[in-house]
Amino acid sequence: MNLLHHPRLVQCLAAFQSPRELVMVMEYVAGGELFERIVDDDFEHTEPSSIQYMRQILEGLQYMHGQAIVHLDLKPENIVCVSPSSHWLKIIDFGLARKLGEHRGTPVKVLHGTPEFMAPEVVSFEPVGLATDMWSIGVICYILLSGESPFQGDNDMETLSNVTAAQWKFEEETFSEVSQQAKAFIRQLLQKDARRRLSSSQALLHPWLQQPVQSSTKALSKERIKQFLTRRKWQVRGGDDEDVLGMARPSGSPEEDGAFALPSQQVPSFLEPLTDQEGVEGGSICLQCRVEGETCQVLPEQPEFPGPRVRMERGADGRCSLRISALAPRDAGRYVCRAATGAGRAESGAALAVLLPRRDV
Repeated sequence: MNLLHHPRLVQCLAAFQSPRELVMVMEYVAGGELFERIVDDDFEHTEPSSIQYMRQILEGLQYMHGQAIVHLDLKPENIVCVSPSSHWLKIIDFGLARKLGEHRGTPVKVLHGTPEFMAPEVVSFEPVGLATDMWSIGVICYILLSGESPFQGDNDMETLSNVTAAQWKFEEETFSEVSQQAKAFIRQLLQKDARRRLSSSQALLHPWLQQPVQSSTKALSKERIKQFLTRRKWQVRGGDDEDVLGMARPSGSPEEDGAFALPSQQVPSFLEPLTDQEGVEGGSICLQCRVEGETCQVLPEQPEFPGPRVRMERGADGRCSLRISALAPRDAGRYVCRAATGAGRAESGAALAVLLPRRDV
């Protein structure tokens, strides 16, 4: 926080440390969450106003990235208005932020975030970078303009599968009033290959954000934004954002957080590791393991999820499985289950072979 002094970022004014606790005095930001403000009757919600919001978010992010700091938990709840009567925004909650390049030659990998805003490289436990935040910016912009979440599934595992596959589209009903430039902007952010995403500086120079601000235009749907907020509140209060990728909230943390943390001080261990499997083309297969004290996720070593044929399941006993139906040759390969706590990480791997069906001569 000592490196983050910018009008678009919440400020840490002072800090006091004792042997038992660290107290941070933060800037008071009274305006509430941006998305909560948007749905107010007296608040304008149009594409030009959305451009103003995205500019401000990117200005703060550009400054962060200039300090080689990645936020890693960008989501609507962490974009707030300065005051109840203001349209000025700030990014808050740097609890998961990391400074890159502190250990030269050692890539930064993380296992935390909020499922529908996590980038594919986070889900796959691959190195993260500044482009990881840009994926989240793309998701936020998609929701801001449509009220729909591009990767939301029926549960966290399905959401993570959608993210890993980078499967999304512009729904005709929700994007009929949105400009082609706005869609192009989102398209250049929601790229599975992080190298192809716009940087924060490039995003600020995108033609969509360079448009002059119009005084009035067609209003975007507030009803879908309301539905999105209702679902998010239900998820957080119901705990639907917990215990994914081998993580849960630490005891005593705010229920509103909705992000994953690493509470356990015990290195995870596999009570039942993954085992090599053989399946017949067109059939189905189940890769399954069990981790002591933690839940986890089974993923291909080189994730290329084939969409609806894949189903992930997890049990309260630490059991985790990946079921694939209608097996195809491309499903063959090595699959890995990873679990992590604050004390360390463990993984178990297995190979999947896809055999051709026997044909009677």
